[in-house]
Amino acid sequence: MRDGGADAGAGPREARTPASTPTAVPTTVEEVVRQRLSLALGGWRGLLDSAAPALAFLVTWITTSDLWPSVGASAAVLLVALVVRLARRETVQHALGGIVAIAVAAVIASRTGRAEDVFLPGILLNAALAVVFAVSMLTRWPVVGFLVGAVTEDPTGWRRDRGVVRLCQKLTGLLLAGYVVRVAVQLPLYLAESTTWLAASKLVLGWPLLVLGVAVASLVLLRGRTPLQDPASLQGPGAP
Repeated sequence: MRDGGADAGAGPREARTPASTPTAVPTTVEEVVRQRLSLALGGWRGLLDSAAPALAFLVTWITTSDLWPSVGASAAVLLVALVVRLARRETVQHALGGIVAIAVAAVIASRTGRAEDVFLPGILLNAALAVVFAVSMLTRWPVVGFLVGAVTEDPTGWRRDRGVVRLCQKLTGLLLAGYVVRVAVQLPLYLAESTTWLAASKLVLGWPLLVLGVAVASLVLLRGRTPLQDPASLQGPGAP
């Protein structure tokens, strides 16, 4: 009888115990953008992965004034980051992206023999992204809006809400400003063949500028509470 009573009492307690902790689901546009930006940046480790190779290149270049040891030092740092991430079973996309970028830059520099050409791919990439982001804002299809659309049933439904479009315009503009600043600073240095200052600018305009942009974006996101699923705007035409 005692065992039966214990079993009877255990049943309700087990029923009340959750099997697993539910995953938090974003309910506002601001939460979605915060999560997507954090994923894209890779957190503080992702910022470190992007800053360390530039620092290694700068220090080695100042010390040796030799292109290949500088490229080698940058690549070595990226390989260490890749191994660490693999060992910790973390995403390797940032380290792999850096390795590909270094490889492309090294190929270009090897063909031209100019150390400053190591920075040319990055300048061109920032210029291309600036054009894409600017066009998206002019057409009122801001790039950040597609981050919102990716988690809703209607990928373009966010455009029917003016408040969401305004928010995405602001955040897209913040990212655009970063690309424009990098090109505006680095292109003249590249044309002047100033490798040392290019390396320094890449470091300063890398994660510090990114952190500043994220901080400003966070202030914008913290002030808003735009519903993610607004029946009149974000759901499709056939939504109930």
